[in-house]
Amino acid sequence: MASSSSFPAPRPRSKKPLGKMADWFRQALSKPKKLPDSAESSSRDVSQPSSQDDPPPLGLSSALSPTSPPTHVGSSSSSSSRGGRWSKDYDVCVCHSEEDLAAAQELVSYLEGSTASLRCFLQLRDATPGGAIVSELCQALSSSHCRVLLITPGFLQDPWCKYQMLQALTEAPGAEGRTIPLMSGLTRAAYPAELRFMYFVDGRGPDGGFRQVKEAVMRYLQTIS
Repeated sequence: MASSSSFPAPRPRSKKPLGKMADWFRQALSKPKKLPDSAESSSRDVSQPSSQDDPPPLGLSSALSPTSPPTHVGSSSSSSSRGGRWSKDYDVCVCHSEEDLAAAQELVSYLEGSTASLRCFLQLRDATPGGAIVSELCQALSSSHCRVLLITPGFLQDPWCKYQMLQALTEAPGAEGRTIPLMSGLTRAAYPAELRFMYFVDGRGPDGGFRQVKEAVMRYLQTIS
């Protein structure tokens, strides 16, 4: 049996390397690991929930172009169109020859001065100065509800009067009450053939037939009111 003194005693290990290794592990564990920028920003977004009061993130289009103001739609009140009697400028257009101007003025004064206050068109008074005769005559007829034809010997000889008569019949051939012939100074045989299908007002009465003309106009205006 060998003596214990023949074996060398084991040398104690140095604690210095173990201490360094422990310090290195301790530093590695305690030092925070640096994340990439993208990961750091995503983790920040996840860790910090957005508040409801925060504005929503701007998109590409909203970031490049300014926000347009809201469009306010105003409620425009639609004006009601005129109807009935007020759909035209005149109630009566008096068609007469130049030599019957005095009789036409008397008729117009009677109609306008009545309680109905009829609106009358008298060519020499209401025609536009400088306007073409044909245009003015046609405009007067189309702007009036009724047409009173003051048929006299001068009316039958005036080409413009005959033109107005034919134009009135063309615009309203079957409209009863719109064209009112007032015959004065003529016999029944001289009554124009174009008007034979309608009755005329006889101007030989005490008031020259003015009352009948007014009643005929009022009767027609009541049909369109």
